[in-house]
Amino acid sequence: MTERLLEIDGVSKEYRLGMIGGGTLHGDLTSWFARLRGKDDPNVKIGKEHLAHNQRFWALKDVRFTVDRGDAVALLGRNGAGKSTMLKLISRITAPTEGEIRIRGRVASLLEIGTGFHPELSGRDNIYLNGAILGMRRAEITRKLDQIVAFSEIEPFIDTPVKRYSSGMYVKLAFAVAAHLDPDLMICDEVLAVGDLAFQQKCLTKMSEIARDGRAVIYVSHNMRTVNQLCNRGLYLDAGRLTYDGTVEHAMELYGGSSARSVHRNLDEVPRTKDRGDTMRMLEIHFEDTQSLEYDQDDAMVFTIKCVSHIPEPRLRLRLILQNSIATPIAMTQTEPFEVAAEETFTRRITFPLKGIAPGEYIIKLSLIAGTPRGRSTYYDTIVDVSRFIVSDDPAENSGFIWNESIWGEFRLMPLGMEKV
Repeated sequence: MTERLLEIDGVSKEYRLGMIGGGTLHGDLTSWFARLRGKDDPNVKIGKEHLAHNQRFWALKDVRFTVDRGDAVALLGRNGAGKSTMLKLISRITAPTEGEIRIRGRVASLLEIGTGFHPELSGRDNIYLNGAILGMRRAEITRKLDQIVAFSEIEPFIDTPVKRYSSGMYVKLAFAVAAHLDPDLMICDEVLAVGDLAFQQKCLTKMSEIARDGRAVIYVSHNMRTVNQLCNRGLYLDAGRLTYDGTVEHAMELYGGSSARSVHRNLDEVPRTKDRGDTMRMLEIHFEDTQSLEYDQDDAMVFTIKCVSHIPEPRLRLRLILQNSIATPIAMTQTEPFEVAAEETFTRRITFPLKGIAPGEYIIKLSLIAGTPRGRSTYYDTIVDVSRFIVSDDPAENSGFIWNESIWGEFRLMPLGMEKV
């Protein structure tokens, strides 16, 4: 019978907003006293309003799931969905407002760069400090010290104060300590994104070994390539609620927004990851000559896009970034520069040749962008998930040959030339 390492049973987490935030006890007291007298808060910037007194916010609400030995679980969701809060609860950094968390075994957490490190101590001293925080005995740390240093790849700097380390060196040392803790459950947030690609791969291999050895991993990342490589199960959080627990492939589809398959879409209502203001905005998109956004291999996609600009811009471009089905960018193209005037509503018809794109499902990301002759760019508006479309494969035309995206990638090169000699 599989052993259960973690049980999340009806867990909710509530925060009280607007209570503190001056940064110091003096600041919080002056804010409280000003509110008591009905005065403006002296610690709030001019033009900003203080959050309502006693306002409450549920970061998580009634979340339930379990993790067994051998699980490699991806915890996915957009920014603000509650992923980091859940990891902090599991790591016992904070306590749930409601529900219970039951943990069996040793837990190692990598949540933020530099957590558990003292900037004035050397890397070697911080190995002992961080190991003690994670629950390792001094004799155990000493026994594994050489392995930890070798894995971290920072041996020449191990006796240097860590305040001189780069963020990548921090991550390497922190992961090396946590990985050699021999945890039953390893928790890793987005920190690996700071490291170089070779070290990321090394860490993913190590976490895969942890899961194969009968332990478990909970992994949070916006890099779907690493999620797909490491995890065998996916959880999807949306606004603090667990809305899906199943295959990692479907969890990634939910994260990528696979429902966006409409021929006509009101882009003004689509949420932006970073809303850059109202200087320029994409309003509508309409895909022509299609009813299902499915295309043959050598078709061209044609769409019209309606936008509004409140400022003059002589060098505006529409940039299109193509992503695969798990939201990994694979290519970029853009229009030639064009001019728009202030308070102008403009529409452009765009032709996007699909020749060379392999069969599969793809995501379109669009940006209104302007560039200077020196190469600097200004992003006016960006929509990460404008739409999804499918490039279909016709085995009849390819003599039964069916493209395997996971093996060969997302692009088809031109056929090889051949002649008899």
